[in-house]
Amino acid sequence: MRKFKKIIPLLLAVIIISSCVLPIESDAARPIKLFVNGKDITELAEPKIVDDRTLVPIRFVSEELGAKVTWDGINRTVKVEKDGSSFLLRIDSQLVEYNNGGSYEITDVPAKIFNDRTFVPLRLVSNALNISIEWDNTNRYVLVDSNKANEGDPGFKVNITSQSPNDTISGKTRLQMTSSPTFAKLEGSVKYLLLDPNTAKGFVIGRGEEVLGSYEYIPGFRDNGNRVLVGAIYDKAGNFVAGDAIPIKVNIIPNVSLNGVVDGQVITGATSIGADVNFVASYVKYQLTNPNGKVTLSEVQDPIVKYNWSPNYEDNGSFSLRAIAYDETGKEYSSAPVNVQISLEQKLSLAGVKAGARVDKAVNLVASRNFDVSETEFLMRDVNTGLVTILKNIPYGSYKWIPKPEESGLKELWVRVVDTRGVSLESDPIRVTVDGSAKLFLEGIGPKQVITGATKIKATSNVAVDNVNYILTNNKSGARRVLASGQSPAVEYTYTPISGDKGDVTIHAEANFGGIKVVSDKISFKVYLGTIYGPKAVIAKDKFIPMASELAKVSQAKTGMSAALQTAQAVLETGFGQLVPVDKYTGLFSNNLFGIKGTGPAGSVTSNTWEVYNGVTYRVDAGFRAYKDVATSWADHKEFLKKERYDNLRAVMHDPIQGAWALKTAGYATDPQYPIKLMKLIKDYNLLELDKVKF
Repeated sequence: MRKFKKIIPLLLAVIIISSCVLPIESDAARPIKLFVNGKDITELAEPKIVDDRTLVPIRFVSEELGAKVTWDGINRTVKVEKDGSSFLLRIDSQLVEYNNGGSYEITDVPAKIFNDRTFVPLRLVSNALNISIEWDNTNRYVLVDSNKANEGDPGFKVNITSQSPNDTISGKTRLQMTSSPTFAKLEGSVKYLLLDPNTAKGFVIGRGEEVLGSYEYIPGFRDNGNRVLVGAIYDKAGNFVAGDAIPIKVNIIPNVSLNGVVDGQVITGATSIGADVNFVASYVKYQLTNPNGKVTLSEVQDPIVKYNWSPNYEDNGSFSLRAIAYDETGKEYSSAPVNVQISLEQKLSLAGVKAGARVDKAVNLVASRNFDVSETEFLMRDVNTGLVTILKNIPYGSYKWIPKPEESGLKELWVRVVDTRGVSLESDPIRVTVDGSAKLFLEGIGPKQVITGATKIKATSNVAVDNVNYILTNNKSGARRVLASGQSPAVEYTYTPISGDKGDVTIHAEANFGGIKVVSDKISFKVYLGTIYGPKAVIAKDKFIPMASELAKVSQAKTGMSAALQTAQAVLETGFGQLVPVDKYTGLFSNNLFGIKGTGPAGSVTSNTWEVYNGVTYRVDAGFRAYKDVATSWADHKEFLKKERYDNLRAVMHDPIQGAWALKTAGYATDPQYPIKLMKLIKDYNLLELDKVKF
């Protein structure tokens, strides 16, 4: 039985087949003739030149050589059998299957259909059937002789070496190829794909710019089964230049282990722990179980990033700790328990102020502790007199302290608590200088805020003031307008802007304290009384995912980022395309599908973001990037993710689950549920199909 040979790679093909395209124009116009064992079959099978490669109709050539040819119109495959051996090609696929999956190779030019006939690279047939092929440059003849053996070729000189043919992958592993020095120096990229042998379709499982580098592959349960592992090398322009393919099997034997602690360890404080999972986990949780069987679970955590575990004093005792990983269906996989002894001392300190600080405005005092309490008391001692003052007594929580005049001077602050056993504990004192001079604070409006209608404001003070006046100043003209006078500080005042207030203005409050005028900080803001435009739809809701999917697939081909992940991001950021930012003042549409701030190719639009002033959250203007169309927005998203902070994302962005967590870790969103929301969208709308590629 003849053995099938390797498929000739692009580099060798350029040398051999380039002679098929003659430099003389008159010769190039002459047709190519095809002879099989001396018989001219050109009328049946006139060859074609595609990308400097000679292609011929597979049926006519193979049958002339005594081979059986079978066409499967449903699956678009052609199978050639001869002398007990076979090879199978798929239309528009580079994967060649030998002997019913016994081995695989890659061709640089896939089989194609012209005029309802299947054309394949002639030299592929020559190598596969081990027959001679020669080119007669003078007559432009292709001469096929089955009585002569093929001289063979060295192939791509690229081999997958991290796995061997028919290996079984049972969990996390590495992927790597070796090659000749030519490819070792190539500036380009490499992709590893895991394909279904029945369709030549599958997913990218590893990628990078170091073509012979080692890449981690974490399999998902969807990968289980008989598969074809492909390693493909591309030049800087994205053109395929070499590769290898081997049959393998994926059969995940799930394993989860807890790291950061060991059996018998005594835990005396915050401890960094993690989960080592050998499959793609959607998330992990950490479970603490006491001897009585009481179970405490952490919130959802990143499967890759370490978790800072901070047990409480009440947790003291013997416990078992384990990591639980959850797959894409929500199924649990637990690590073996690690038995630990939690032995914490009660720790109490006062947070919110620092030793040596000058306290001249409101501060939030916090009892920082590692145990539960039933009572919390914030105290102050005068360093000179020793007088102790109780600032606030509450069950638990923080206290917003605004120093009063009588509290001025060199002071010591500390906190006293009563734990759940009834035991009283005190923190170490913190010495500060307190300036409690009379102050007035204006609440309800913050710096740079844009007021578009009635707004409630209020003046608060650290002293008993009366006769509060609210005064508005036009920043351009300097004109002042008293909004209200003689107001009680206990009552909110509703400021309703009028036409003359439009533009940049400043507001402040004045009040009387024992005959002394007390003035608040001056707050600059903007009054706008025109039309306010809100977010608009870019397309009908039911058409957004189809539109986004096409843009995502184009981007995936260029960047390698999961199309499923990109589509889910656009859906989440825009509410299925219904909440795309517009300029709130002009109505200019941004086409911004990813909520990216700043200035884009088409400038920016002004929309809302949030800030905090005097403990109050309020909206301010922010610039969001604008684009001429959604395609430009999508392309800019690709450029945005090239920032250094997204380095870790780019290493895993081919995988939607790992990529979702990497986006969160890099700070793309502050919502702790951001990855979970993305994964839910991918699952609910079957977006994973977008990542499936044909090789």
